[in-house]
Amino acid sequence: MSISPFESASAIITAAAGAAYVNSRTLRLPQTIALTLSGALVSLFVAVADHLWPVIGLGRAARLFMSTIDFRTALLNVMLSFLLFAGALHVDLSCLRRVKWPIAVLSTLGVAISTAVVGVGFWLAAVGLGVVAPLSWCLVFGALISPTDPVAVIAILQRSAAPDLLKTTVAAESLFNDGVGIVVFTVLLAMAAGGGAIGPLKGMEMFAAEAIGGATLGLALGLVAFLAIRSVDDYATEALITAALVMGGYSLAARIGVSGPVAMAVAGLIIGNVAAPRAMTESTRDHLLKFWDLIDQVLNAALFLLIGLGGIGLLGATSLLLVGLFAIPLSLAARAVSVTPALILWPRLLPFRQAFPVLTWGGLRGGIAVAMALSLPQVPARDAILIATYAVVLFSVLVQGVTVRSVVVAATGRS
Repeated sequence: MSISPFESASAIITAAAGAAYVNSRTLRLPQTIALTLSGALVSLFVAVADHLWPVIGLGRAARLFMSTIDFRTALLNVMLSFLLFAGALHVDLSCLRRVKWPIAVLSTLGVAISTAVVGVGFWLAAVGLGVVAPLSWCLVFGALISPTDPVAVIAILQRSAAPDLLKTTVAAESLFNDGVGIVVFTVLLAMAAGGGAIGPLKGMEMFAAEAIGGATLGLALGLVAFLAIRSVDDYATEALITAALVMGGYSLAARIGVSGPVAMAVAGLIIGNVAAPRAMTESTRDHLLKFWDLIDQVLNAALFLLIGLGGIGLLGATSLLLVGLFAIPLSLAARAVSVTPALILWPRLLPFRQAFPVLTWGGLRGGIAVAMALSLPQVPARDAILIATYAVVLFSVLVQGVTVRSVVVAATGRS
């Protein structure tokens, strides 16, 4: 019996609602952590049940259900556009201006450094463990795992006691390095799949076209939406305008070949910092922000439950477990190296003792990395990359996410 997309979505939302309810009544963990943990526990239960009672075929049924979900479409094309826009609405542009250059370095040079460190390190580990993973595909893994996930970062750090400037840096960097990371991933994937047919110069041209084109499109769409919102005074209409901006804008970006994530991040900044204070009444602004907060919460719930459940598709791939475990310290080391240049260049804005531990340990990875990994073609290195991606993401959310507040307190002295 086949499962329709509506039935899959219904099952995910129902499970997420149940997990969120249990967490609110008992554990009271941050929702992103609780939902990821719930999904991971379900995956573990399926693995144990499949081993003890193989006749039931629970693992096969679970893998069949997960195979009905198009992760690339669901995460990269649907969820990501809404989540980036919703996250950007809450980034203070005045604070952003103060740290614009550190953010620019972190989200470009930082991503490039991390991609190289992870790619080369992962390739050396694969060679040492006898796993087939050419350097070109290891660099693809470096590109998909290097950007921090704005959904995970913003959801967890917004409740922390970090200084506003540092919090803005972490949140804004995650918004932009995510868009840049997807562009780098796209370029490296084309080079790996084409056997190097795309040279470095062509790759740089592709990067510039996608990133700069995405920022320009986001700015233009944001300003058009601002003018439309300023001419009406009805919160339902204004909410529909912003929804159309996200859905139509992301689709347009895909059609003309520019970065949709970058476009949505820029558009969100325009609506949150220009349209909201200048073109909306207080009542409309309150309704609009609550509308996007609700969308953010619902999609967050589904996304992080899917991350935990994603392990079901990898049950039995224990031979690659060492590769996945090695990827965890490797990604943390790459993150530490990649944030250092910005902190050395701007020590007054971002004091090293405060910013280094928060930026390194608070650089969480999430569903966007999973979506990119799942979008890879069937090549020999794919299973190793999937295992490593899930290992890093689960560690990031369940370990770093739980302890990041303690790191903030230790680094800043604020409780």
